[in-house]
Amino acid sequence: MSRFSEIKRLYQITAVQLRYGLDDLLPDDPRTRLPKLMRKSLFWIRNQHPDKPLGERLRLALQSLGPVWVKFGQMMSTRRDLFPPHIADQLALLQDRVAPFDGALARKQIEKSLGGPLDTWFADFDQTPLASASIAQVHTATLKENGREVVLKVIRPDILPVIQADIKLMYRMARLLSRFMPEARRLRPVEVIREYEKTLLDELDLMREAANAIQLRRNFDGSDSLYVPEVFTDYSRSNLLVMERIYGIQVSDVEALKANGTDMKLLSEKAVNVFFTQVFRDSFFHADMHPGNIFVSHKNPVDPQWIALDFGIVGTLNREDKRYLAENLLAFFNRDYRKVAELHVDSGWVPPDTNVDEFEFAIRTVCEPIFEKPLADISFGHVLLNLFNTARRFNMEVQPQLVLLQKTLLYVEGLGRQLYPQLDLWDTAKPFLEDWMSRQVGPQAIIGAVRDKAPFWAEKLPELPELLYDSLRQGKVMNQRIDKLYDNFMTSRRQQAQARFCFGVGATLIICSAILFGNQVDVYPVVSVTAGAMFWLFGWRAYTK
Repeated sequence: MSRFSEIKRLYQITAVQLRYGLDDLLPDDPRTRLPKLMRKSLFWIRNQHPDKPLGERLRLALQSLGPVWVKFGQMMSTRRDLFPPHIADQLALLQDRVAPFDGALARKQIEKSLGGPLDTWFADFDQTPLASASIAQVHTATLKENGREVVLKVIRPDILPVIQADIKLMYRMARLLSRFMPEARRLRPVEVIREYEKTLLDELDLMREAANAIQLRRNFDGSDSLYVPEVFTDYSRSNLLVMERIYGIQVSDVEALKANGTDMKLLSEKAVNVFFTQVFRDSFFHADMHPGNIFVSHKNPVDPQWIALDFGIVGTLNREDKRYLAENLLAFFNRDYRKVAELHVDSGWVPPDTNVDEFEFAIRTVCEPIFEKPLADISFGHVLLNLFNTARRFNMEVQPQLVLLQKTLLYVEGLGRQLYPQLDLWDTAKPFLEDWMSRQVGPQAIIGAVRDKAPFWAEKLPELPELLYDSLRQGKVMNQRIDKLYDNFMTSRRQQAQARFCFGVGATLIICSAILFGNQVDVYPVVSVTAGAMFWLFGWRAYTK
């Protein structure tokens, strides 16, 4: 991007922001006087939407700026640790409703990726896209090899330069925000842009998405709760993903689900179980479960099955995070706020010098009024949000893996209650968590650990006598080496002591000779110098042995 083009794009972005009145985001502070003065100088650009709330104006502005900014808004909606609810809730409404690009151009891109005419591998290619989003769009075809119906997801052509140019401008704006906005230290705008850049560039690599889909499909192989389409890796590339075509009912189409005779209660409960299975059993969860990516199979509506799509964003948790998260949730179920506070400190999520009593009281103040309502009326996801917002006041460090988890949990709970408003997520999740915890501690956990390690020890058992002999022999050799090193060390210390003694005597004799010579004594100065030189020679020899 040339300097002129960059200035032109920056003006376009600034104009859109001012037309939606986003300068209202600047707080009243002496450090924001210059930006506000600069805003007044652009008097011909007025706020055209003064009647709309600030959060809605921000969402509409991002939609106007194009796909890169839409994706950025979607990412920001997950950072509820950084933004107030009236902003984050509006950003969560952003959808990838982007106009498709020419199907003929998509065909050329696919042929370039495969290195030959598309008809070599596929039949019935439909140039009219099935779906279009900010990063890629999807076309249907039939695989000639086996007659399977497939979808071809292709990255938008020339999207990378657009992304790089807009991200460069985002960095410039973030640095200005850091300089002029008082809360910039907490919002960390440069770090937010860096995280967004990584997420967006990861989504541009469709082989990465293919790997995620294969992993998730393997985790739920044979499951009647979740189906993951098959990926055809032989035809997939970094900018092309070929996947089995699925037929189902989009989860947002509640009327169609009811018309199909779907058991809505069971479907919503399965959503909760699938989510917690991904998190606690597999440590690998689909982190972009908005309605556009989730379908329900037509088959067997009495025992419905979920279908997942779009695996560009996944989350992982390590063993320690899973353990602390499960214990936190169970402590919430039992209203043990002291345990919640202690777990946050033990896990390192809040500083070790946090006053646990004050932290417990803050959590109790937020949560007790919520628990006065029936459990079925309590939003599990919003309780978690309240916890994070409370912990933020105690300098809780941002946990990226928990932010993704929080966003996904809100999606899952929202879907479940849309399908079955009486869903009691607490009642559904608690038995799962209690069972998982019972398998992590106690006799069952010990038996499981032994069983998991048994193949390893069975392989190593025949080698144990030889390993033991080698260890003992190496220990003996090591002791001999240590003894030799110690002897050498002591010898060196004695030699250094002798050298220091000889140097000291030699220096004393030479000084004495100088004094005698000054007093015009004839013979003794020569003898003293000679003796001093001899002692220095002995000292040098002792030092260099």
